[in-house]
Amino acid sequence: MTYDDPKQIVRRGYDVLSLRYDEATGADSKYRTWIDDLITRLEGGSRVLDVGCGSGVPVARELVAAGHRVTGVDISEVQIRRARELVPDGEFINADATTLDFPAESFDAIVSLYALIHMPQDEQQDLLHKIATWLRPGGWFLCTTGQRAWTGVDEDWLDGGASMWWSHTDADTNRTWIVQTGLTIEHQAFIPEGSGGHALFWSRRPQQA
Repeated sequence: MTYDDPKQIVRRGYDVLSLRYDEATGADSKYRTWIDDLITRLEGGSRVLDVGCGSGVPVARELVAAGHRVTGVDISEVQIRRARELVPDGEFINADATTLDFPAESFDAIVSLYALIHMPQDEQQDLLHKIATWLRPGGWFLCTTGQRAWTGVDEDWLDGGASMWWSHTDADTNRTWIVQTGLTIEHQAFIPEGSGGHALFWSRRPQQA
């Protein structure tokens, strides 16, 4: 089966299942180690961009609580509405992240967890290049990507009556794409999930000489 506009599937899926997604993934506790690690790497009052921020929980919420200035972007109107309610001190933008532009060196860190995998692969590459320019020298990029190549749809995602679409390449290709942006990969890990899993990358923009 083919879909003319997979982004609309993603948008609607998260609009319909925003609450169910948080419940199914344990929003209050997920990513705890990664967020804590990021906070230890940031100076006080850092500017952080969360690409695919969802409901703002837990990434934006925890970063704001730690004193950082967070901008979140998500394609789902419902997710953004909830993020504004749950994290009132964050700034949230309802938009397709691939269409955004920020001035160069705007952020001390950029986070994108389980979001790139919902974007067309050519647009993933373009966005990664943008992210590299948005980071300040020394800035961190924390992301998850696909571990194995796959594109497809779940017609009844989370048993919630809405579809969801994914498209991702394999971890080695994702690593190559990140390196091609000029970022340095500091750490890579496999994150199990069900019968498969995802790749986790900690990358950094090199300090200027």
